[in-house]
Amino acid sequence: MNALFFLTDTAAGGGMGSMITMGLLLVVMIAMFWFTSRSNKKQEKQAQDMRDSLQVGDEITTIGGIIGKIVSIKEETLVLETSHDRTRIRILKTAVSRVDVKAEDAQN
Repeated sequence: MNALFFLTDTAAGGGMGSMITMGLLLVVMIAMFWFTSRSNKKQEKQAQDMRDSLQVGDEITTIGGIIGKIVSIKEETLVLETSHDRTRIRILKTAVSRVDVKAEDAQN
């Protein structure tokens, strides 16, 4: 009952307590936005670094779930060999989701 009275009193009366509460709420929202955007930028940088380090021979998985070995790399695209039949697909580098096996790890 007291909490309900506080909410109606603050909403109706305004006052200094209401302004402080709204100010704190605004600060918390800005902080949450800042941390979220910082986290997103960090993830984007990690993904870009992974795509920049791709090499011929790496086994990768695309965003669409295609698994294959890189046979050639150009500026924005790469060619995957997806099966023992040597089926080749050209994709954008931005479609790479993860590197499953690095080329140097496959040789060892």
